[in-house]
Amino acid sequence: MDHTGPDGVPAGRTDPVGPPPMRSAPDRTAPDRTAPDDDRADLGDPGDFDPPGSPAASSGRFGVPGRPLRRNSFLVGFTGALGVLLAYAVFLGVRNSAGILVLVVIALFLAVGLNPAVVRLRSWGLPNGLAVTAVTLIVLLLIVGGLVALVPPVVTQSGQFVEQLPSYVDELRRNEAVNDFVVRYDVMAKVQAAANADTIGRALGGVLGGAQLIFGTVFRALTVLVLTIYFLAYFDRLRRVGYALVPRSRRHRVQLIGDEILAKVGAYMVGALSIAVLAGVTTFVFALAVGLPYPFALAVVVAVTDLIPQIGATLGAVVVSLVGFATDLPVGIACVAFFVVYQQVENYLIYPKVMRRSVEVNEVAALLAALLGVSLMGVVGALIAIPTVAAGQLILREVVLPRQDTR
Repeated sequence: MDHTGPDGVPAGRTDPVGPPPMRSAPDRTAPDRTAPDDDRADLGDPGDFDPPGSPAASSGRFGVPGRPLRRNSFLVGFTGALGVLLAYAVFLGVRNSAGILVLVVIALFLAVGLNPAVVRLRSWGLPNGLAVTAVTLIVLLLIVGGLVALVPPVVTQSGQFVEQLPSYVDELRRNEAVNDFVVRYDVMAKVQAAANADTIGRALGGVLGGAQLIFGTVFRALTVLVLTIYFLAYFDRLRRVGYALVPRSRRHRVQLIGDEILAKVGAYMVGALSIAVLAGVTTFVFALAVGLPYPFALAVVVAVTDLIPQIGATLGAVVVSLVGFATDLPVGIACVAFFVVYQQVENYLIYPKVMRRSVEVNEVAALLAALLGVSLMGVVGALIAIPTVAAGQLILREVVLPRQDTR
């Protein structure tokens, strides 16, 4: 017979006084330690090897990560060697694909410059595809019109020059000073030796070299055209993808600065095209007034060269002046006087007013950028020099200088 105490607890038991301890609910995410062994070693908790305060490195779905590798000299050296090899491979890839990368840069620059026209057409109710098609057709018509204006005069003038070359030589030999120079230095023999078929063929690379040059130029032009159309069609999508690569905390500010840079590049393109068209129209009117041959072709040459910063207007003036001197001496003098006056007006009146509304670029920085662009990438570098400087000034003013002020 059991004996109980006054509080109902059986005599002889030593249970602690108080409520019974609470039992924790079973952890359903933890592995069952009571399950029978299935020939697998106890790998431990996935978070055992994590640094203190860090989140779990793995969910355990693909196993438990092992211990981190120790940093010994061999591992550090091997990792450094792999980094050097990767950097060298990237360098070789960029060097070997430099030509394609230049075409991509040209196409992207053209797409950024033409995108405002596409946006304007879309604001008028046109779908994106029709707007891109319309802008592309307008650009193609301008290119074809320029080729039609330039190619026939060049072919005609070249043929006339070849036909009249003997008469030019005879006129030069009638001059006593020129004839004495030719006889003294045996110029005719050297010219004949240099002008034989073999020398000319080697200089031009032969028929195969000429065909390769023509087809290479056509291929590059088509590549730029196709890439420009692609960038125009997917411009908004590419821009969103680019902004999505930025961390969310900085995405809004980067988007504002990036959109401002794109707007400045587009405004620069519109301003440069406006100045070039004005130069071409003025040259066309002047050529008609003084009686220059092929005035439309000369106007196209001036308009195209005027797109090149700093030196383009001078190149167009030299071409037109040479044609003027070949036509008549007073006409050549009139051409020189016209371009001297017009370039002063363009440099100090037209260009500052147009570009001040589009991009604000320091004149010294623009000159240095144009020179560096020409030395690095030729004409392409000169074209993208001023927009690059405008973007750099914006980033310097909005990002770099405020950060320096807070330090």
